Amino acid sequence: MTVVASDRRVRAASLAELRVAGRQVVHLDGHVVCLFAEGEEVYAVDNRCPHMGFPLHRGTVCDGILTCHWHHARFDLATGGTFDQFADELRRFPVSLDGDDVLVDLSPPRDPAAHQRKRLRDGLERDIPLVVAKAAIALLEADPTGVGLFREGLDFGVARRGGGWFRGLTTLTCFANLAPRLETPERAAAFYHGLADVASDSAGDAPRFPLEPLPGGAPDPARLAAWFRNFIDVRDAEGAERALVSAVRGGASPQQLADMLFAAATDHRYLDGGHTLDFVNKALEALDSAGWERAEAVLGSLPAQLAGAERMEESNAWRNPVDLVRVLESAFAELPDALGRSRDGSWSGRDALVETVLEGEADAIAGALLGALREGASEVELASAVTYAAAIRIARFPTSNEFGDWDTALHTFTFANAVEQGLRRSPSPDLVRGVFDAAMSVHLDRFLNVPARRLPTPEPGADPEALLAELPSLLDRQQQVDEARQLAASFLGTGGDPTRLVAALGAALVREDRNFHTIQCVETAARQHELLTGTPEAALPLMAAAGYLAAHATTNRSQRQTFEIARRLHRGEQLYEEVD
Repeated sequence: MTVVASDRRVRAASLAELRVAGRQVVHLDGHVVCLFAEGEEVYAVDNRCPHMGFPLHRGTVCDGILTCHWHHARFDLATGGTFDQFADELRRFPVSLDGDDVLVDLSPPRDPAAHQRKRLRDGLERDIPLVVAKAAIALLEADPTGVGLFREGLDFGVARRGGGWFRGLTTLTCFANLAPRLETPERAAAFYHGLADVASDSAGDAPRFPLEPLPGGAPDPARLAAWFRNFIDVRDAEGAERALVSAVRGGASPQQLADMLFAAATDHRYLDGGHTLDFVNKALEALDSAGWERAEAVLGSLPAQLAGAERMEESNAWRNPVDLVRVLESAFAELPDALGRSRDGSWSGRDALVETVLEGEADAIAGALLGALREGASEVELASAVTYAAAIRIARFPTSNEFGDWDTALHTFTFANAVEQGLRRSPSPDLVRGVFDAAMSVHLDRFLNVPARRLPTPEPGADPEALLAELPSLLDRQQQVDEARQLAASFLGTGGDPTRLVAALGAALVREDRNFHTIQCVETAARQHELLTGTPEAALPLMAAAGYLAAHATTNRSQRQTFEIARRLHRGEQLYEEVD
């Protein structure tokens, strides 16, 4: 067919021939368009079903509704609107007639990014992973920073999940932190995983109705902080939320808000197995990325978790046979004196402290932490040593343990990291208590390293490029824990670029079905590796992450299948294959 351009319109068909045929597929300037003659009207629509690309000329039209027979999505021919939100609006092209000529307007759609933001919201509200994946790919292409995409998911999650900040928002923040470290093709997959987990975590939950700040001028931040801690102590989530949002609206600084939250999170021991303080840290990191103008909504989602969390002083494991809470309370009484000593950066006891945390008894560990502070260790140095000890537990984790024991060691690692990140943000004396909690959790995990696996040493003469290429196939097999650790050690020990290993681990992570703890492990390990860059310890967190990832691979990879469908559709590839 000869196509004759007229402004933005092109000739598509003969009206007389179309009326005889009823429908006709035409190729116009790269578009595959299906023309329908229904009664006195002529319609032109994209021939690809917006759900998964089924050729719509093979669909059925009844009473003005076009039905795609692959998944039975239905569309109003006149407007393109869908009756099934798992699909999308069908792109229609305006039609005009010039005698016997059917002219189709191929003008591009207006503001496609706005449409994709709406579709992202639809996918989040209805928990439709394919819709979320399509929107994530398109929006990240429009804004490669991913900030706008992250904000959309963050705003939805804090408003939609009545129970407040939880797994989904933590997953999203982990992936937002990891995304810049990944190769470009995998960044959209990372955001898709995070956004889809927000949708899944919020599905079926009542929405959160935020509280307004106190009327009039807010009390001073110190008084609000005291109220907040008291409300959390008696498990009054509503009172705590109102005190917190009043502090935000009253102009409390990010550091004051962080100190308020971290103090409440460490007034009790190791809340909810370490998750709660990690959630607080992730919420603060989310604000660093999305903007602190969202503080009222984001931080307001935390009190429910803080007030309701299990407290380890209520747990048998922390009370018997050794009363760890008593040991900690005794140490906390000495903290003001220990923190009051001068610090000149000359502390050199890291190795000995790590060894004590790993091997010592509870009283010895508490004494070693206090001693390190008195010898001049900074709060961050103290926290970093304990986080490194927690990473060793994972790096030396034997597969003879129960599979669920991986999570026990992981909780300690992510908690210790959260405490360290919090102290890097603000060296609050209250938060230092979290370092002691983390050290006691490392101590409680000691039998998960019996027998401890030997840390791998680099294989001499190994080819870093070949090792990196081997990683995906290694993770195609189950329980390649030691092999994955060895690969990471050899890659880094023979001069491999660690940023490429982080990117490869991230790519392997988004290839699997979502596992909350594995996501936490890889993100935390990447952060710890970067903090330890230039030291002999820098390789260990990545070895730990490689082993943890290998232990949790391979999965069904059904979520990757969904993402790949969305990516292929975005590229214009054909999913439905005609049979000759």
